[in-house]
Amino acid sequence: MSQFVCFFATPILNTFSGLYIIDTHVYQNCIFPHTGGTCNAFLSNTAFFHLTQTLLHSLCSGDVLNVLSIKLIFLVLLPLPEVSKREEVEAVTIIETPPLVVVGVVGYIETPRGLRSFRTIFAEHISDECRRRFYKNWHKSKKKAFTKFCKKWQDETGKKQLEKDFAAMKKYCKVIRVIVHTQMKLLPMRQKKAHVMEIQLNGGTVAEKVDWAHEKMEKQISVQSVFSQSEMIDVIGVTKGHGMKGVTSRWHTKKLPRKTHKGLRKVACIGAWHPARVGYSIARAGQKGYHHRTELNKKIYRIGRGVHVEDGKMVRNNGSTNYDTTEKTITPMGGFPHYGEVNNDFVMVKGCVVGTKKRVLTLRKSLLVHTSRKALEPIELKFIDTTSKFGYGHFQTAQEKRAFMGPQKKHLLKGKVETTEEA
Repeated sequence: MSQFVCFFATPILNTFSGLYIIDTHVYQNCIFPHTGGTCNAFLSNTAFFHLTQTLLHSLCSGDVLNVLSIKLIFLVLLPLPEVSKREEVEAVTIIETPPLVVVGVVGYIETPRGLRSFRTIFAEHISDECRRRFYKNWHKSKKKAFTKFCKKWQDETGKKQLEKDFAAMKKYCKVIRVIVHTQMKLLPMRQKKAHVMEIQLNGGTVAEKVDWAHEKMEKQISVQSVFSQSEMIDVIGVTKGHGMKGVTSRWHTKKLPRKTHKGLRKVACIGAWHPARVGYSIARAGQKGYHHRTELNKKIYRIGRGVHVEDGKMVRNNGSTNYDTTEKTITPMGGFPHYGEVNNDFVMVKGCVVGTKKRVLTLRKSLLVHTSRKALEPIELKFIDTTSKFGYGHFQTAQEKRAFMGPQKKHLLKGKVETTEEA
């Protein structure tokens, strides 16, 4: 696949490079979001089996993931020659990436006018958060989406028809894409309607792709199965909107002198008498921001696991490094401003990403073959700053703060309540 949703093939591979909103001509009743980045190009087919993209939500950023405008500071030990080995401090963006769920597969055939959808098969069980995407008002609807289609998986006649469809896809189709949706229930957001997208499968034969998609129906795809540490990826999304703006803000033209008649935040000359029209290159007032953009070559500094249970113990050390072994999560003190806590898998990307906090992004595998040392060098983090991004930022963890400041009033009250309950 070529976008942000993460998929993984059984023996062959697990990588995708972006997030792709489903074509409206295939799903005519769907109401699709305009804030999700659409992938206009997928990786060309390769010998190994993998997904090409994935979807996610940005939490914080070095200066701007779909991001919170927060900064996570950490040191990177560059693998340079011994003479010039040094530590660098970089601003990064944290992108929360809960697993995607595969709910369908689409086969495309080649025609003289391009690709055309040949067969679309959905899974037997589709969650409500995915079905919400097919309604404008879920509360007032009859909630009948896919209630007939799912019966195909239950009776013998329907199963035979599905087997014929899978066989036809293997015989005639040239491109196979899986339909996936995000899991909004895992994110600290009010939205319940999932984002739905198509992700292209690359590598192997068409039959292997169809079998892989069939096997992964209703299963989850993690971001680790699509991207890897120190990889260069592309980020697709919609920039932060600023509404109607004049030429000074929109195009950064120079302001006119103070005593200019009828205003100074203008363009003095918008062109010659002839040609008798305003050229396209002349700065004019209009919409600023909320534009679809693709940023190339973002380096992955870390792919972290969310908070999980291992051997009966809660593991919360995805903010630790080999040099800083303090047990802490990637969430800073007090949480990410305007976002909250990050409890799911996440991707740490160097620099900033487009869009505002909580906006969905599409991560795509790079379409280029990277050869530079900067792109290929392995990244080893020494320290991740988890101080508050809202206050003064004195303490890395809550335990460190309490050890320095002593017990606070809320701690004393909590102790009294516990003592009373025991008595």
